[in-house]
Amino acid sequence: MSINTYLDELSSKLVIKDDEKAKITTSVTSIKSKLNGYFGSEIIDIVVFGSYTRGTILPRKADEESDIDIMVVFEYNSNQYKPQTYLNWLKQFANEYYSRSEIHQDSPTIVLELNHIKFELVPAYIPFSYSNGVYNIPNGPTEWIITKPNDFNDTLIKCNTFNNSMIKPIIRLIKRWNVTNNGRNMKSFVIEKKIAENMYFARYSCSNFTDYLKEAFTQIRDYLNYDEIAEAIDTINQAIQDENDGLRATALSEIQEVFKDI
Repeated sequence: MSINTYLDELSSKLVIKDDEKAKITTSVTSIKSKLNGYFGSEIIDIVVFGSYTRGTILPRKADEESDIDIMVVFEYNSNQYKPQTYLNWLKQFANEYYSRSEIHQDSPTIVLELNHIKFELVPAYIPFSYSNGVYNIPNGPTEWIITKPNDFNDTLIKCNTFNNSMIKPIIRLIKRWNVTNNGRNMKSFVIEKKIAENMYFARYSCSNFTDYLKEAFTQIRDYLNYDEIAEAIDTINQAIQDENDGLRATALSEIQEVFKDI
């Protein structure tokens, strides 16, 4: 098996399958229903966002910490409550309906761990004078920060489309590497953001998985400069050289050390 064939097959395994999607959809529907029942008119919207909506989330078998982000949008914060007040409300909600599940605060979210995946409940409200798509979310327990989650989704979609749908598979592969080889030292969103924002024109110099992987690692290294990233690039280059020299088994073994199978 060639290096590129292995990476292609592994990237396919890192896509959430239909049965896992069905379980997630059922849970999201149930959580939304319970939130509406508990808070009533106090919330004006419930928005699923993050890597799940972008198609870059890893299945639980590839990352036991995979989670689904759910933004609970409250009415305008006229009382100027701090984020911790809303987080307390969400934790009370979770304790009411999911008392047998693991529930804890991982600021700025409330984590609800069900049997098949984690959900992170994020309180939010629409700032006064802003239009839809702009939210205030917690930046720790005492401060708010403005976010526009859909803006990055659009950036990723455009970058992926322009690069022949290679960007999302590359992101999933590097997120898998971050779990197995890098101790989760990089935040998943940082991986996605740096790749999507800096690889729009990558197709002019990249033609296969190894090309895209090296370029993606380079873009991340330029911002974070971890030794582990340089080691990964060196290993990929060595594997390419070995494959070109006819040492296909050695090359495959080397690439499997960087991108472990599941």
